Amino acid sequence: MSAVKATGRGIKDIDPDRLARLNAGEIEAATLTECLAVDFAVLMRHVLPEIGADALGEMERGAATGISKRMSLAARVIGEELGSAALNRLAHHRSDTARGWACFVIGAAEMPLAERLAAILPYADDPHFGVREWSWMAVRPHLAADLASAIALLGEWTAAPSERLRRFASEAIRPRGVWCAHIGALRAEPELALPVLEPLRADPAAYVQNSVGNWLNDAGKDRPDWVKALCARWSAESPTQETARICKRALRSISPAP
Repeated sequence: MSAVKATGRGIKDIDPDRLARLNAGEIEAATLTECLAVDFAVLMRHVLPEIGADALGEMERGAATGISKRMSLAARVIGEELGSAALNRLAHHRSDTARGWACFVIGAAEMPLAERLAAILPYADDPHFGVREWSWMAVRPHLAADLASAIALLGEWTAAPSERLRRFASEAIRPRGVWCAHIGALRAEPELALPVLEPLRADPAAYVQNSVGNWLNDAGKDRPDWVKALCARWSAESPTQETARICKRALRSISPAP
């Protein structure tokens, strides 16, 4: 989302009363356009009324920046002004943006990787699409910094009953991803992530299938022969509709052999 700013015709078309309720934290955003339209300073004043004027001033000055930068800024000023005491209030707030701030507070905190993933788990399983995206974006830098541990831990998530958590395991470590920094080690050696990818190769949920297919499509931009070989093996070992759908998505950007 960092490449998208809160401007454009779509935002202007949002009903003013609905926008006011979004900014007051009374309702959740229903679309990405509504997510981008939220005035962080106004929302923060409603959600955390005790926060200082300096913090609100920073949010107002950052209003023109990309939304990912504003999420990080919100987490920083909340942490500086209120510390971890605000986290529980954000975690249970009606506003999806406020819960997204909680994700970035967790991302900014000092804690071991296993504790960080445990802390982000409820957000990765949040009913709201935006919160689920913020959850992996907020912790992705830490996953990339300790990739071996991250892959080992996320491998356990692939057995979760919730398709949202299984999808997080794949989406959080995509080699290229969307609106996030690339993970160079996985671009060079995508096979490192097989402990996460293999258990998901026939996942029944389209939500997970899309993520795994996109993961491999990312990898195919750097290692097309590896992706083709993996999909050939998966297709032979797992001749299911689910695996076929993943492989079709994985191979969509790879040119066929002449």
